[in-house]
Amino acid sequence: MPGSTPDYYKTLGVPRNATQDEIKKAFRKLARKNHPDAGGDEEKFKEINEAYEVLGDEKKRKLYDQYGTGDASKIPFGGGGNPFGGGGFTVNMNGADFGSWQDILESIRRGDGAFGSNWDFGGGSPFGGGPFGGQPRPRKGSDMNVTLTVSFDEAFRGCTKRVTVRVPGMSEPETISCKIPAGAVDGGRVRAKGRGGLGENGGPRGDLLITTKIAPHPYFKRDGADVLIDVPVSIAEASLGARVDVPTPDGKKVRMKIPAGTQDGATMKVRGAGAPHVKGAGTGDLLAKVRVRVPKELNDEQRAALEAFQAASHDELRSW
Repeated sequence: MPGSTPDYYKTLGVPRNATQDEIKKAFRKLARKNHPDAGGDEEKFKEINEAYEVLGDEKKRKLYDQYGTGDASKIPFGGGGNPFGGGGFTVNMNGADFGSWQDILESIRRGDGAFGSNWDFGGGSPFGGGPFGGQPRPRKGSDMNVTLTVSFDEAFRGCTKRVTVRVPGMSEPETISCKIPAGAVDGGRVRAKGRGGLGENGGPRGDLLITTKIAPHPYFKRDGADVLIDVPVSIAEASLGARVDVPTPDGKKVRMKIPAGTQDGATMKVRGAGAPHVKGAGTGDLLAKVRVRVPKELNDEQRAALEAFQAASHDELRSW
């Protein structure tokens, strides 16, 4: 490959025949791993972004595969046959090389115009000595990714957090406010439009994609909008039945009935006591799983009671 341009395929870890979707997936995986906010190396992150800027754009990738660069202004035009006879020659106007007639005709055949779709002569005729003011088209900046850790309560109720990111090409880090919706889930994504990578040639900025990570809670867990909790009960409570107070994620408590003979692992449901649905109306449920606790040590009265219970038991638990 001509020139000193890095091997972008090697940078993203994909083969040269990779699809655009495979390139995008590889970029996202590497960007998450190497992002400075996640403890990654800033220079490595810049290399990954540079590689995706070229390979993620089909036109730039085609130029890179053929000439070793995705920048049309750096393509080493020249050579090729002269359709009008004689040896090969290049077209040059006001010091700008456009390659051979073969290149120009091939561009016309693709529908990109005589000098490619990225060139604008500002109304001047390229063959009449008019002013040459060619400029590449504006291009939107790349989307950026960052992970934001929030507490269980912040995700449950919703909150506003401040996120600081370092945008390539900007001298100072940028801090923005981000609204986390009530009921946010682990791995959910919030989009901050226009706060991503810088655009090219006057193009708009990309977006900042903020992925939420929910910090562990002492006793609650989330499964979408449902909230899970383990409820410890004694052998006596599970055997005889009981009523126990169970905390709910909104800071209240609900009295739950444990039926006599409840087995370890049984799940009780409190409808509507879960988290809000991020998309759509309503809330999830509180799912309380019964955990029968066997005491590790017994006092004399407990031992005597259990020995009497054992003596009075005639159930066959093992059928083998």
